[in-house]
Amino acid sequence: MDGTILIFLLTLFSGIDQHIAQGINLIFFIPTCITTILVNIKNKIINFKIAIPIIIMGIIGAIIGAKLSIKLPVNILKKSFGIFLILIAIHEIYSLKKEYINNKKTNNRNIEK
Repeated sequence: MDGTILIFLLTLFSGIDQHIAQGINLIFFIPTCITTILVNIKNKIINFKIAIPIIIMGIIGAIIGAKLSIKLPVNILKKSFGIFLILIAIHEIYSLKKEYINNKKTNNRNIEK
């Protein structure tokens, strides 16, 4: 999620081209990701049977996404990214609302007891 915010801020407030902002995001993401992976391996949190297929699919998706983003004009890339942000926002609002309702029900049950 931090990358999404970083790209948004770089394009909106710094006037950086969308393609450049995505590249900066990747440069920021790599050391953060490596550090997180090392800490999680040390703490034995990673399930490698699940992680390896996800990693493979993530690499394939990143390659396809990079090739598509290079070929897309900046205005289409910006609009696509905007739609992506709107979908994330809707999902987050829905998740928060659902969590709020569940917490409210749990609290009401605890009060009734």
